[in-house]
Amino acid sequence: MTSHRIHEDAGLQPERTTLAWGRTMMALAGASTIFLRWLPHHGLPVLALLSISVTAAAVIYFTQRRRYSTSSHGITRQKVNADIAAVLWTALAGSVLGIFGIAIVLAS
Repeated sequence: MTSHRIHEDAGLQPERTTLAWGRTMMALAGASTIFLRWLPHHGLPVLALLSISVTAAAVIYFTQRRRYSTSSHGITRQKVNADIAAVLWTALAGSVLGIFGIAIVLAS
């Protein structure tokens, strides 16, 4: 049984990238569980943190296939473009989570 790969990259760059995004998604899901633990102590504002982290994790999950396909086809064309938008919105989500998290803890 042989598997058909879209690309012939011996370094498996698309797979490594997919794993990295998967770890980011799991970190956001883990942070969501921590926010649930904050709910009794810090109140309803924590729901904003929960919604941001769950939404960011869901977006990563639902865009994984497209991201992998784009990267794999880019290798076969020998031109891979960085997904700058995904990196920027993930950085923005992380920054907003940090700022809101600090604000909620200091306000309590």
